Amino acid sequence: MARSRDQLDRRRAERLGRIAEWLCCLVLWLKGYRILATRLRLPMGEIDIIAAKRNVLAVVEVKARRNMVLALSSLPRTSWRRRYAAISQYVAHRPHLAHYAIRFDLMAVLPRRLPRHVKDVWRAEGP
Repeated sequence: MARSRDQLDRRRAERLGRIAEWLCCLVLWLKGYRILATRLRLPMGEIDIIAAKRNVLAVVEVKARRNMVLALSSLPRTSWRRRYAAISQYVAHRPHLAHYAIRFDLMAVLPRRLPRHVKDVWRAEGP
């Protein structure tokens, strides 16, 4: 019984995540972003959304949480470092993206609200 409950919870969380990511893509598109990739899995890590606008490549992490504090606190530094390694690998194989500045954003999907887009939520440390 517990196993099937865990599987049901996992499926429900997966469905909520997919809906949240779709909603975030829609909001980004309405804001003028071009969606380049979603749910991108690379050896270095996973990226929820890669979107471009003007000369910026936004690496967007989507979090569906009850409130903004929980969304912001759900991303440790190590997860951003993995995303940095993943986007570096992604761009390295796409020379036409080399001139884009890379920005790390968070989109929080909160109950009964449009997703909140927090730009530049993390910056890679220098060498």
